[in-house]
Amino acid sequence: MAWFETWFDTPYYHILYKDRDFAEAENFITLLINHLKIQKGSKIIDLACGKGRHSVFLNQMGYEVFGLDLSQQSIDHNKKFENPDLKFEVHDMREEIYGQLSSQKVDGVFNLFTSFGYFEDEKDDQKVFQSISNILKDDGYFVLDFLNAKWVENTLIKEGKISKGGIEFLIKKKIEDQHIIKDITFKDQGKDYHFFEKVKLHTLEEINDYAKEFGFERQLIFGDYHLGDFDLERSPRCINLFKKVE
Repeated sequence: MAWFETWFDTPYYHILYKDRDFAEAENFITLLINHLKIQKGSKIIDLACGKGRHSVFLNQMGYEVFGLDLSQQSIDHNKKFENPDLKFEVHDMREEIYGQLSSQKVDGVFNLFTSFGYFEDEKDDQKVFQSISNILKDDGYFVLDFLNAKWVENTLIKEGKISKGGIEFLIKKKIEDQHIIKDITFKDQGKDYHFFEKVKLHTLEEINDYAKEFGFERQLIFGDYHLGDFDLERSPRCINLFKKVE
């Protein structure tokens, strides 16, 4: 199995990342929605939704939301939040979405907080863009929130320890063959564990080439979660705003 099929579905992944900033995430979503001006009641897919924090908040803002994620554990957790306008399903982002969740195409697809770049084969990256293009209405929005590869290179901390939930995680990072690799080791109840994360550092040009191939036009790039201007050297994020063109 690929690293993301095992690591994301373990309780340790959620322990390590349990302190993510919900206030920052909700502020980002609010700013993003205000910028896009998507009408209330529109359909939005939260692709790679994790434990559903963005899906739930978008639904509270008045949208019909479909949260999709490969992790069965995450989707099982999210089911308790469901209502007639908020649904969660297990889904591999490389597979077609249309018809599986709705009889209609959607107004927006959000892929947030570095949920892209996991696949070794370029064809799998292309499948993601293809599936999103097929489910999105013309003039619909695709938001791809990704790492700024240059900033990652400039700020890389090679080794550190993080204590969460009574567990000390040793984190080692390196850049190799255009990938950022995070090596994660720890011990729990006398047993040693080893996982890793591996994300391809796609360039702006690579991402835009995928977008153009599948009918998207890049509108803007934001550099942070406050929707600041993108700066190649200093921006931590590369938040791509695409519109599907006819």
